[in-house]
Amino acid sequence: MRISETPSSNEELHTVEIEVDGVAMVRLLGPQDRFLTVIEGQYPTVDVLVRGNRITISGPASAVTSAATLLDELVLMVRDGRELGPIEVTSSARIIDSRSGSPAELLSQAILTSRGKSVRPKTLGQKEYVDAIDLNTIVFGIGPAGTGKTYLAMAKAVQALQRKEVDRIILSRPAIEAGERLGFLPGSLSDKIDPYLRPLYDALNEMMDPELVPKLLAAGTVEVAPLAYMRGRTLNNSFIVLDEAQNTTPEQMKMFLTRLGFGSKMVVTGDITQVDLPAGASGLQLVTRVLDSIDDIHFARLTSADVVRHNLVGQIVDAYTRFDEERQRERFEREEARINNRTDDRGTNQAGRFGRS
Repeated sequence: MRISETPSSNEELHTVEIEVDGVAMVRLLGPQDRFLTVIEGQYPTVDVLVRGNRITISGPASAVTSAATLLDELVLMVRDGRELGPIEVTSSARIIDSRSGSPAELLSQAILTSRGKSVRPKTLGQKEYVDAIDLNTIVFGIGPAGTGKTYLAMAKAVQALQRKEVDRIILSRPAIEAGERLGFLPGSLSDKIDPYLRPLYDALNEMMDPELVPKLLAAGTVEVAPLAYMRGRTLNNSFIVLDEAQNTTPEQMKMFLTRLGFGSKMVVTGDITQVDLPAGASGLQLVTRVLDSIDDIHFARLTSADVVRHNLVGQIVDAYTRFDEERQRERFEREEARINNRTDDRGTNQAGRFGRS
């Protein structure tokens, strides 16, 4: 609750006091007021002072208004039972700055709750991605590591199964090593492909009762299979998730998408900057150009702003993006110079022939 707002003699400077009632300050501001550092990082021109349950914000008027709005939204989240972290704070600040609505409302949708833990979108990009899954039959989630592409897709799949909107969940991945050859793996066929599918099993066990997962797998209600097993099938009344789709060939992508049957929904996730294919084009890169204009197919593009892992992950993604852009620019400049040199040489040769004639 805001109790006062005081403009200073300088019309550009303001002070706002917020009194927080009924909320533990440690939940609002984090251990040792850690979230205050995040708030001041989002609005570096403001000063935030905490005394008891009273928070004082001072600085330029526009920044103070934004910071005060952010704290109001965080109070609403805490009162709603949300556990805050740095991601929630930074995402809420971005939503406020972009004037996209109330963070407490936009990020309040829990997809499912398992063992006391709620799975919900944590950024505006994730919220738009989840909404697109509800509204479209086929959704492509494209973005860097740590943006929750696969995790949210699997949460929506489990939710659809629990609501009896589908009869089964099918999770698939191409069996491609990440840049190194592991050789022949020992054991049965299941033992050989299990390492490639392990991330999907891990996510399942987080979202569902671990004792229930083996029973659903045995009954075929939940199926985890490599992409090669999809050929020749028609998948009706299913929620199908294809992970690591950047490692599909164009032929595999076409094969997978045409497995879609009646009453089914597909989510295809991948990061086009991490292609592990030995050679040739990525099916995920190509499909963005082939299917971009078809109704009921949506492409959700997540960015480093949607990374919900350690904050260094977002910085790493941005650094590699800048490096790739610089490399592409240099490659374009070299190609342009080569073409110009070839044109100049052709003109010189023609001038020489005319001179001799």
